[in-house]
Amino acid sequence: MAKGMNLVIETAWCKGCGICVEFCPKHVLVLEHEKIVIKDRAACIECGLCEQRCPDYAIYVDKEKK
Repeated sequence: MAKGMNLVIETAWCKGCGICVEFCPKHVLVLEHEKIVIKDRAACIECGLCEQRCPDYAIYVDKEKK
């Protein structure tokens, strides 16, 4: 992941649909206990597909956080 970027999950908003898991090209995300979990943060290429596909806005790439 690039400096200054961060993958953020709003767990309270996640319904556990798994759409982001299916669209992640690097398999960064997994479903655990019906919620999304970041399995391998270092593998994230910040493509934004998870953010684009999430119907609940529960995951996003935050360009301000470190």
